[in-house]
Formats: sequence, C-alpha cells, structure tokens
Amino acid sequence: MNKKDNILDINNLEKSEESAAAATEEKNSKPKKENLMVSIFNKVDNLPSVGDLVEGHVIGIEKSRLYVNLQPYGTGIIYGREFIGARDIIKKINPGDIIAAKVVEVENDDGYIELSLKEARQAMIWSEAEEAIKNKTVLDLLVNEANKGGLILNWQGVAGFLPASQLKAEHYPRVADGDKDRILDELKKLVGQRISVVIIGATPKEGKLIFSEKSPEFKDKEKIIEKYKIGDDVMGEVTGIVDFGVFIKIEEGLEGLVHISEINWSLVEDPRSLFKVGDKLKVKIIEIKDGKMSLSLKALKENPWKEAAKKYKKGDEVSGVVIKFNKYGALASIEEGVAGLVHISEFGSEAKLKEKLELGKSYPFKIALFDPKDQKMTLSYAEKKS
Repeated sequence: MNKKDNILDINNLEKSEESAAAATEEKNSKPKKENLMVSIFNKVDNLPSVGDLVEGHVIGIEKSRLYVNLQPYGTGIIYGREFIGARDIIKKINPGDIIAAKVVEVENDDGYIELSLKEARQAMIWSEAEEAIKNKTVLDLLVNEANKGGLILNWQGVAGFLPASQLKAEHYPRVADGDKDRILDELKKLVGQRISVVIIGATPKEGKLIFSEKSPEFKDKEKIIEKYKIGDDVMGEVTGIVDFGVFIKIEEGLEGLVHISEINWSLVEDPRSLFKVGDKLKVKIIEIKDGKMSLSLKALKENPWKEAAKKYKKGDEVSGVVIKFNKYGALASIEEGVAGLVHISEFGSEAKLKEKLELGKSYPFKIALFDPKDQKMTLSYAEKKS
C-alpha cells in the first residue's frame, strides 16, 4: 500500500469549527466511515511495531498530553519530550482531527501506545525527499549561509548542503589559485538569494541533504569532453570574466578557461575591457587535463615572434614603448606582441627606474637576450648621451 494513502500531512492540519462536535460523536457512537488505517488494523492480528506510522482521531489534549484513538488496539499518547518537541504542530490540532504519528513504544507502563509527531514528520520529509530525487523535482530555495565548500539551504526544516562544484557556471566562484578565503567571499554574495535546485542525495540516519543547482539532465562532463581534442577550433559563449581570464561555455555542461596570458600576444591588463558576458567567440583548445579544458584566443592569430625572429638579433639597438612596471623592472614593447624586460638592476632601485622611464613613452634599448622560440627577450636601457 502507498504510504501517501496512510499518512496525513500534519503541517496542513486545519482547525475546524466542527472539531468538538466530531469528538463527541466519536465517543458516543461508532463513526459512520472508518478511516483507512483503522480498516487495515481490523483485518490483521499484529500490533503496530516501533517505527510504524499510524493515524487516528485525536480524543483529547490536556496537561501536556495528547490522546489518539488507535482502535482496535487502544489509545495512543504523546507526552513529555515528544509533546514539547511538537508544540508548534499540536497548537494547530483540535479534538476530532485525524493525525499521523510514529510509534516509539508499543505499550508503556500505563498501557498506552507511545507516539511521536515530530518523528512522524521527519519520516514523511525523508519520504518526500526520496520522491523528489526520483522525480528530479526542481525546488526554489533561499540560500541561508555560505562556507568555503559551498552553500547551506533549508528545505522542509532540514538544512542541506550545496557543494560549490554543483553550482551553475554563473554562480561558480571564479577565483585564481583556489584561494579559499576569496572563494568564501564570492559564495557569500549568494546568501539571501533564491536559487533553483534539485535534491541529489538524502541520508535520513545522518540528517543530510545534498543539493545541486545543475540541471537533472546534466551530462557527465567526462563523456562530453571526449568529443574534443587539442587543436580543435570551437565556438563558445562568454559566461564569466575575472581578473585572470575569461570563461567560455562550449556546450551545455562543458566550459573552458581562456587564461589572461592566452587572450592576445600583446599585454592584456583587464579582460573586462575587451569582453562582456554573452559574447560569442571562436577559440582554440590548447589543453585537456583532469576534466578541465584550457582555451586560447591568441593561438588563432599569427605568432608575432616568428616575424620578429627574421628582423631582430642580440645586440640590435631598438626603440621600445614602456607598457608595464613589475617587481623585476619595466616591460617594453618593440612591436605589437613582442616585448622584453628592462631589469631593475640597471637603475639600482624602483624609484630611479621610474625617474628614467615613464609608462607609454618610447626609449632607446639594446637587445641583451633574444629567444623567439621561447618568446623571451631582455633589453638594456641605452640612454642617449647629450
């Protein structure tokens, strides 16, 4: 028999103006129509066992005790800690109402069948969770908390966990080097928002629920990625832009990263100045490893170092534009996509380097090292003599 036919949703019990009359009728005469659970009891000899869900009419509520008619086996009682734990539920109950409860003791010292409303509710919740998993039911839930591993959501009074790995691409924390503190900062931005999730795991004994924001039809990433190989040119859509690069969705369930170093041959300081979410881009697959895909935009363009190899050599005097300062010195570009380092040691200190060189200005340099194969070049400042 389907449990749903036997279990009353306690939370939906409504007060009725006819409750008291119904209780009186229950005491004075046999009900015209027995409920389904009572009908079953009349046909079997075995008493309900500990853990069984049963239902019956409430025949009285007094002095922190609630009595339930479980004919033909006697009277059930909810009292003590079970009564206190279910006070919010009991406030909604009146004599004559039919309720479901869980048997915690078949017969106590006073001859009553001890019952629990709270445990009955919990049992129904886990039964509903199993149905939700089976039916892939989509739930719209509020994000209550965040930790370094994911989000905490509440469903039917049960706290559940949504791992960061189960977030959709637009909610996944885009953090370089897996910095846990920065991941937490990103996840905290979702607290207070409602998101659509499905239950993918339920462990009643441990009171655990696991959620996923990904579609129930989400394909296994490993199977999707098998269709692609290094060197493929593919079209994708920008789904996220961060300091260290751009995330591109190749197809549903598959996303790759264009690292900032792979956006262009020339220096890129801020990817946000070049792209926006929703842009359609052609990219080249340059690495597939551990289920992750690395992409490149610059690999679709001609490598400027190939032409530079024909034009420059060690010892050449060149003109270069200072495009960036770093802790090692200054980066100067001698043409689009071809730049070299002017080391700070030539100047003695960062302050003296910046006295001589300014961002955006052109200066004479001498090529001290030139390795076009590995795209490396160092320059020496060739100060003009007055």
